[in-house]
Amino acid sequence: MIEDKEDKEKFLEAILECKDKSEYRIYAYCLMINHIHILLKEGKEDLGMTMRRIGASYIYWYNFKYGRVGNLFQDRYKSEVVEDDQYLFTVLRYIHQNPISAGIVEHLKDYKWSSYCEYTDKARIIDSGFIFKMFNTNRKKTIRELVKFNEEKSDIVCLDVNEKKRIKDDEAIEIIKNTCNVNQCTDIQKLEKERRDNCVKVIKQQGLSTRSIARLTGISRSIVLKV
Repeated sequence: MIEDKEDKEKFLEAILECKDKSEYRIYAYCLMINHIHILLKEGKEDLGMTMRRIGASYIYWYNFKYGRVGNLFQDRYKSEVVEDDQYLFTVLRYIHQNPISAGIVEHLKDYKWSSYCEYTDKARIIDSGFIFKMFNTNRKKTIRELVKFNEEKSDIVCLDVNEKKRIKDDEAIEIIKNTCNVNQCTDIQKLEKERRDNCVKVIKQQGLSTRSIARLTGISRSIVLKV
């Protein structure tokens, strides 16, 4: 899980730290709440080692912060090979459009946690030079062309990932009430611990984020994370 600003900053720090050690190159990324997309070129280590290194660095910090133990990511990472320039740009656009597909923002520039703004402003993590060199134009024109390309609508789904739409508060409230059979979301706090934890677990399975559950029910975020 990568929910708040500090979590996202730490994950980006993990990418940067491991990048120096593994010598891989990053061409695009997008941090979502329950998954991450990264477009990279292997360095001196194979992809499996690279992903384990990034994951281990972040999970160690995350478990310490939230007082938890064990693995954090539910499934092993999925990957596919990008074999030509056309698909490279398709994947790059798909990654940048994740927040729009998930209903989080309406414009790419409004999402802080992707590499889109690194292409239009200052690159911090990505190796933008590789992409820029694929255009036979000056930097300003290249940026305009990249912006136009990234904003074009596309029905192509890379890796067949099913993005979840953000659940609005009014819908979330109804889910909590109906699932837990309570009149008010905060009534969950009054339930016996076993029943409370079971309710939280079921709510999470229906797509509500840890942040939303904690905010609407008043239950400690650390408790929601541990359930």
